[in-house]
Amino acid sequence: MPLGFSLSARQGEEVRLQSRGQADVVAATAADLLVHRSRSDLRALVATAGDSVRGRVVVVDANGTLIADSAGAGEIGTSYAARPEIAAALHARRFQQTRHSQTLGEDLLATATPILSGRKVIGAVRVTQSVNAVSRATRRSILGLVLIAAVVLLLGLVAGSLIARQLARPLRRLEATAGEIAHGDLDRRAPVEGTSEQRSLARSFNEMTDRLSRALRAQREFVADASHQLRTPLTGLRLRLEEADAVAHGDPSVREELDAALGEVDRMSQMVDELLLLSSAGGRDAPAEPVDVAEAARAAVARWTQSAADRGIELSCASGDGSGRVTAARADLDRALDVFVENALRYSPSGSGVRVLAAPGRLDVIDGGPGLAPGEEETVFERFHRGRAGRSGPAGTGLGLPIARELMGRWGARTSIGNRPEGGARASITFDSVASGDEV
Repeated sequence: MPLGFSLSARQGEEVRLQSRGQADVVAATAADLLVHRSRSDLRALVATAGDSVRGRVVVVDANGTLIADSAGAGEIGTSYAARPEIAAALHARRFQQTRHSQTLGEDLLATATPILSGRKVIGAVRVTQSVNAVSRATRRSILGLVLIAAVVLLLGLVAGSLIARQLARPLRRLEATAGEIAHGDLDRRAPVEGTSEQRSLARSFNEMTDRLSRALRAQREFVADASHQLRTPLTGLRLRLEEADAVAHGDPSVREELDAALGEVDRMSQMVDELLLLSSAGGRDAPAEPVDVAEAARAAVARWTQSAADRGIELSCASGDGSGRVTAARADLDRALDVFVENALRYSPSGSGVRVLAAPGRLDVIDGGPGLAPGEEETVFERFHRGRAGRSGPAGTGLGLPIARELMGRWGARTSIGNRPEGGARASITFDSVASGDEV
């Protein structure tokens, strides 16, 4: 754009300078021709000058009468004394101005110079050029610049796109590797490629992944080893308690204490198993598959029907049309659903009902228990936290709900528990995406 403006101004100035220079040359040459009255040579002069400036060149005498015209002899003898540029030149002044021609209907650049013989004005030369022609030439030049700029810009965009693609390719691969690691593949490593900064980033990323992998592996090995080591003394303790229970069959108070101790041993064994399960909940050992939520709900009800009947609770299942399928590991979904159903049965009073509802991308377990205390909707998912109902009701480990959330979180599902307006609680598993019935 600056070059275009500069070109436009330069061409305009060049035209004005050329017009003045040509007028001066014609005036200097015409002075001798006017003195010697050589009209034929004068007409040849103005014709040549007219072709040079691509305009019209006229010569008038001291009275302003036209004596030579590059446009032809049609107006020879016409008085031009009233024309402002001619009048200025006949008064020994140079004149140059852009004005509108009523005759031609366009803007003209008029340049007039006096013809001198010594100090006396013996005539004048006027050069007129079309400003529109100059503008058209300027526009053609600017259009050429625009085309050149467009080509340069296009080449720059193509080159920039190629360079950007080359620079972005290592970052996209690093992003893909990070996604795979986030989904549980801790053995993946980012390729070290690209610029020095990108290679440094990839090496730092791989080093961070190595440390993270070692830390997680050490954590899981510790929990597994601890769980394994705890099982042996717990099993031995249970055997001793059972032997003591068999020996003390005649003392009810002793048997009551031993039964309570056996219950605590069972609770500790369950806690060890759940800690082991929770420690491995961050990985995806089981493969993903399309799971029918309605079928999963019916299977959960079938697993817990006898336990519900023993407690005097009616356990039922309901599913809407088109419940759809979700993508998850069936074992993980069954384990999380079992946690919700077990909690509902544990805290619901005898004679009440528990329902498992299946909807598109959603599973709900509804009970008639005491519900949650205000503010417990999220804290019940913390490890070893037991809500108001858990503290006043049956004993538990406080790990079931955290396990359910960890298992479902790895498949992009949300778990939540909230009170129902009519009483009881609603535990929900919600998937963000639902597969169609044909997707298998």
